Amino acid sequence: MTDGDIKTMKLYSRVDRVYAELRNAGIGDDDPVPLDVLCRFDQYHYRGTDAVEEGIARLALRPHHRVLDVGSGLGGPARYIASRAGCAVTALELQEDVHEVASRLTRRCGLAHLVRHRQGNVLDEPAEPGGFDALFAWLSFLHIPERGRLYRRCFEALRPGGAMYVEDYFERGTLTGEERDTLAVKVYSRDLPRLDDLYRDLDRAGLAEVEIEDVTESWTDHVAERARAYRAGRAREIALHGEEVFAGLDDFYSTIARLFRAGNLGGMRLVARKP
Repeated sequence: MTDGDIKTMKLYSRVDRVYAELRNAGIGDDDPVPLDVLCRFDQYHYRGTDAVEEGIARLALRPHHRVLDVGSGLGGPARYIASRAGCAVTALELQEDVHEVASRLTRRCGLAHLVRHRQGNVLDEPAEPGGFDALFAWLSFLHIPERGRLYRRCFEALRPGGAMYVEDYFERGTLTGEERDTLAVKVYSRDLPRLDDLYRDLDRAGLAEVEIEDVTESWTDHVAERARAYRAGRAREIALHGEEVFAGLDDFYSTIARLFRAGNLGGMRLVARKP
């Protein structure tokens, strides 16, 4: 996977659009950014900071814990964890432009002392083997087909007793050829696991106490409402970001809603520990 390939997913196009959102909120390009304002625009996963709160609670984060956020995007979850739980967070992001925007936003939020941004691929050697108490990934593993290697890297990054919390896609029914092609191009997701595959691969990686929850029903409602609300705000979005950005995101959001509605794409929440 390269950061160029993943740009077929329109959510990752023109990530600097977050600056237009902040300017629209009355915040200049060099101004400090209040975290509660930024949280409206920097959470690319589902359910925003509610999902991050759930992850913080499930892994019982405390200020002394060290956290790795894999596929950290604009850094929204990493900044929220640092602010809410007081943890030191390493935000690992593959895409150079996303990494650069995320780093700047963290500095503007005054959280650079807690959040360290790194550009890199999780499939490479762990940044700090055995250095983390907790690992998070929100809708990033779906881009990585090498799951055995991925989970082994997660295992290596965690300290004994450390835990990982993942929200991601899985193949719930049997995806059609058209659905697979759509996921490959528009979501940059080429090989989703079935739940049996997940349990097997996690076990082979050495991870234990695996809990997987099927959250497809709530995600189906969420993505349908997201698509509806975005299209309803067409005039506002075009005025702020332009026709091209609106068209790309409108297509992306409606595509995700259609895939979930068809019933073969699933959403799951996973917790696993390193013995």
